[in-house]
Amino acid sequence: MKITEMIDKNLIDLDLNIDNKTDALSKIVHLLKKEDKIKSEDKFLAKIIEREREGSTGFGRGIAVPHGKSETVNELSLAIVRLNKGIEYHSMDGRKVNLIFMVADYQGYSPEYLKLVSKLVSWLRDNEFREDLLSAENKSEFFELFRKKEESL
Repeated sequence: MKITEMIDKNLIDLDLNIDNKTDALSKIVHLLKKEDKIKSEDKFLAKIIEREREGSTGFGRGIAVPHGKSETVNELSLAIVRLNKGIEYHSMDGRKVNLIFMVADYQGYSPEYLKLVSKLVSWLRDNEFREDLLSAENKSEFFELFRKKEESL
């Protein structure tokens, strides 16, 4: 699976001005609904919040990868937001989160879902890549960073 094939510029917001986790998650779910990737914002948001209660998806280094499976999801999707200022996310390292990558998948077993989450987390552990994403000036530059990363592997 190529992450670049999953990235849709309509599912990226690099200028999100929100100051709490719930509002950020809600905004991302709204992006998914707007692009018809999910049928119900309320149901999918509830699934994401339920997953967060099991344990924070803020894995550290200013990154969170909330993910969930639901019957309301139309297709495996990735939505990305970059926050103007970090928000409290109860991350493993206690740092505030600046980048959120939400993965949505339909109910049931999907190996692509697991591969996508795993690959994202692995790539985002790369300090240089992460810093470049934080400083990308626009969606095209942001996407290009993923394309270069994919080519280098």
